[in-house]
Amino acid sequence: MFEIVAAEISFCTQPFATPLKLSSGSMESLTQATASVTLQFGGRRVIGRGTTYLADLWAWPDTSLSHGKRDAVMRQFCEKLASEIPAYFRGQRNHPLEAGLQLHRFACEELAIEPSPPKLARAVCASPFDAAIHDAAGLAAGRSAFALYDDPVPLPSADRSFPEGGACRAIRDVIRPPQLKLPAWDGVGMDDRLETTMVPAIRCNGYSRFKMKLTGRNIERDALRTVELYRSASAAGAKEVRIVGDSNEASVSVESVVEYLERIRSLDHDAFRATAYLEQPTDRDIRQHPFDWRPVAKYVPIFVDEALTGLELLPEVKRQGYSGLALKTCKGHSMMLACAAWATQNGLLISLQDLTNPGIAAIHAALAGAHLPTINGVELNSQQFTPAANEGYADRLPELFYPSAGLHRLRPTIPVGLGTHL
Repeated sequence: MFEIVAAEISFCTQPFATPLKLSSGSMESLTQATASVTLQFGGRRVIGRGTTYLADLWAWPDTSLSHGKRDAVMRQFCEKLASEIPAYFRGQRNHPLEAGLQLHRFACEELAIEPSPPKLARAVCASPFDAAIHDAAGLAAGRSAFALYDDPVPLPSADRSFPEGGACRAIRDVIRPPQLKLPAWDGVGMDDRLETTMVPAIRCNGYSRFKMKLTGRNIERDALRTVELYRSASAAGAKEVRIVGDSNEASVSVESVVEYLERIRSLDHDAFRATAYLEQPTDRDIRQHPFDWRPVAKYVPIFVDEALTGLELLPEVKRQGYSGLALKTCKGHSMMLACAAWATQNGLLISLQDLTNPGIAAIHAALAGAHLPTINGVELNSQQFTPAANEGYADRLPELFYPSAGLHRLRPTIPVGLGTHL
């Protein structure tokens, strides 16, 4: 147990070497927010770090506000969190997961700012602080942050979701011995020329798994693009090709998603079989816009992503027939672990979908993919999109940042904390 005594935040702008086009627009540069949190253990103080991109185009796709305005508000919100966190937690001695979930609630439901960001953007702003808390706790204990669940301590913010045995036990049970080789995924934008982007990546890094962006609204175009990707990858030498489709909420209905899948199957049965799963096809407000996803799940697994912003939504996710949860460290390390444990207990799959984690965030995501039973390994594409953000880290950990034979590799000695000292 520890007390939080200080928190700081800093920012820098990272340009994209290759723009990442979503259905809501194109990312060409992003603000990287890096947090540090100081914890006190008895008479000793330990500082942990965490970082993330303030990806407003994804977390806050409000066309009534400019990218510059949304980015500025998210920076201000991070600064407000840094100033408020020590007072909010003053006098408390918490397990890091309890602190992380309290922080998540404080950021998403309590801290005021105008204009008010949606919950997902607020969770993104809080996530580097959550990571820093876990990093510092692991550093203080001389252990991996994934090895802090052996003692079944109460975790009041999560225990209600785990009536049989509590959250700490459930998280301990879902964390596995670390896998040192993780499948690597190449990110494919909607307008990428495959012969100049994907094909060279296959020949250089051995990719056979691809995360592709879809329009969501042009079914014929999306189906033809999926088939084109499959055939181009296969012709370039990729073996056992797997494709994840992501329209970032642009699809209009369950029926349109079924039509997309049926169209792929009619065009190329092998491309259809290569479709591993789909992410969040429709609007993120699943209470306001509910769907029954079981008709899609008969074809391929369907994963909730942007909609999952709190533990209270998990029963609704299951009720609507989602196959699994697309977890992201940028929604908070504590949320990720609690959701992974809940999914496992409730028969749902999990994946880890952080696409452009830079620097220490990439190491964090890799450790998460190594310790959790994800069906996809982990997405680590910052070297593809924002290589400048990895300066220093990629040279020290080339086997992680530069996949070979389609795999990211971790070193046998798992680092303490979240690996920020590497």
